[in-house]
Amino acid sequence: MKILIVDDEKLLVKGMKFNFEQEGYQVETAYDGIEALRHAKDKSLDIIILDLMLPGMDGLTVCQKIREFSNIPIVMLTAKTEDMDKILGLEYGADDYITKPFNILELKARVKAIMRRITPVAPKGDRTKVKMGLVELDYNQRKVTIDGKTTDLTSKEFDLMDLLVSNPGRVYSRDNLLDLIWGYDYPGDARTVDVHIRRLREKIEPNAAEPKYLMTKWGAGYYFNEN
Repeated sequence: MKILIVDDEKLLVKGMKFNFEQEGYQVETAYDGIEALRHAKDKSLDIIILDLMLPGMDGLTVCQKIREFSNIPIVMLTAKTEDMDKILGLEYGADDYITKPFNILELKARVKAIMRRITPVAPKGDRTKVKMGLVELDYNQRKVTIDGKTTDLTSKEFDLMDLLVSNPGRVYSRDNLLDLIWGYDYPGDARTVDVHIRRLREKIEPNAAEPKYLMTKWGAGYYFNEN
């Protein structure tokens, strides 16, 4: 596995690099946003740890630009505790975030959890694809096809689609989805789910303002409409 660590705190980068190398990762490093964007175009990267506050180009802009050409998993690091910074990170395409100061064991656990989700395995019943009406999920490529149009998804977006499509009509509360997709000990809140559902609708719905697939049951949660 190849990981890119981006932070302008060189001692912090050195410590993270050492810890991930001990886990068997191949580690690349960058110390500013422009350098990070250049590294991100390396097709052999598996995941990026990206600081929010960077010289040259801030982490949010870097994340947004990466999403223009890649769905590589991104974990955002932030020294800020304001909820808006976390929500913005998700809005711009980050898969997860962790607030500084952090425990390196927690960061490694987050990275491992993401990599487990995106590592190709023989999915449910050895299926490589599942189709529900006009919606088809490709487990190997982790892509969704809607009425013949294929769209790339981030790891969390795909996990959400997989759960909802595999259980059509079943309503999941936002807390349910947090537990099932992000993990019961995830420190985020229900708005994390709302952000990902909104991004998914923008990608797969003919009209995100009037969804036909990812539906809201007011006061209860979200569900997939197979009709």
